Amino acid sequence: MSRNGALRGDGLSRGMRVGLFGGSFDPPHAGHLHVAQTAMRRLGLDQVWWLVSPQNPLKATPAGDFDRRFEAVRQIAARPGMRITDIETRLGTTRTIDLLNHLRQRHPGVHFVWLMGADNLAGIHRWANWTQIFQSVPVAVIARPQDAVRARLSHAARQYARSRIRESEAVALPLLQAPAWTYLTERLHSHSSTALRARP
Repeated sequence: MSRNGALRGDGLSRGMRVGLFGGSFDPPHAGHLHVAQTAMRRLGLDQVWWLVSPQNPLKATPAGDFDRRFEAVRQIAARPGMRITDIETRLGTTRTIDLLNHLRQRHPGVHFVWLMGADNLAGIHRWANWTQIFQSVPVAVIARPQDAVRARLSHAARQYARSRIRESEAVALPLLQAPAWTYLTERLHSHSSTALRARP
């Protein structure tokens, strides 16, 4: 499928559960797939959207070629229910809250959930309008071996401690009103994009 065939928001209906998994994916790896598959299974999602970002605004180093990253994501995420999209590029934004506002307005009645690894929870307080993200959609955090302790003690985890639901109740998360979030522990996968880029 060409990049023009990427998901453009079609095929959604009221009541669907859709996980939103954003990142530069430079490069995508088995750890990313672990996050997406864990979320789909544990949250009862109908789809997971891989949102390939043109650039992480918090990283000084420019991301690699977009088309190369997009194609690599498409290959690693070739699983039922996984969709790959360049919607951030088409909207001309790298701000998560702008994307969420767009999707919620365009698809009322669809239950969106923001997905991220624990490494992102540890630093999400540095994102633009990060509290609005938690106020807009439920959030699912999937354990990553590098940042398990930092994530649990992070600024965001402490600020929204009262909004956290138990892991055993995670399947209900997509239907809850924000703010609501959960921390999913699963068999940990050690792959990281930073380590892969550092390989000779």
